[in-house]
Amino acid sequence: MQYKRILLKLSGEALMGDRQYGIDPDRLAEYAEEIKSVIDKGIEIAIVIGGGNIFRGVAGASKGMDRVQGDHMGMLATVINGLALQGSLEDAGIQTRLQSAIQINEVAEPFIRRRAIRHLEKGRVVIFGGGTGNPYFTTDSAAVLRAIEIHADVILKGTRVDGIYTADPEKDKEATKFDFITFDDVISKGLKVMDTTAFTLSQENELPIIVFDMNTKGNLLKVVTGENIGTKVNL
Repeated sequence: MQYKRILLKLSGEALMGDRQYGIDPDRLAEYAEEIKSVIDKGIEIAIVIGGGNIFRGVAGASKGMDRVQGDHMGMLATVINGLALQGSLEDAGIQTRLQSAIQINEVAEPFIRRRAIRHLEKGRVVIFGGGTGNPYFTTDSAAVLRAIEIHADVILKGTRVDGIYTADPEKDKEATKFDFITFDDVISKGLKVMDTTAFTLSQENELPIIVFDMNTKGNLLKVVTGENIGTKVNL
């Protein structure tokens, strides 16, 4: 295996499937199957999931809502998504733990770094909800922060696009894909991989990022076994 411990970053929108909002149970089941294929190979997996399918704080703030209030609503949305993903993973026979950066003791453990690492060592999937627990920080930032804290080997950012392109491939048919790109090149070319805070934190801690299409069956396993899937960002 190319990696021993990975952090998988999923967007909330990924859980919508073909819906306009909310959670698609079929998409959850597909993701659970993909994750199980990796767990069965002995890989340790932690997951950070966004909340954009339910509520996005930035969108609320743009319409006059208090940004801090909106971000707190977004954090709760990530916990809802975490619970949904936890249920699908356990239906697939995978042991899980949901840890939250905001205290909701009735439904999730509080985030405790040493406990999270111990869960991973025991073969459990750890889902981190609640973002960083602070407003003004995205779930991208939460993903990088948690990956560093648990000593993950890589961040796998699962999207609906099969990597990083010179432009948005859904809008520009002439856009070309990078198989490999450095952190400095991403910045100089103005490419959007993660928000600036998250990306800089990853660069400073020499933590590689792989952007790949999570919706293609088998891709997650191919990435962790070292196949040239998606785009790898490294020093």
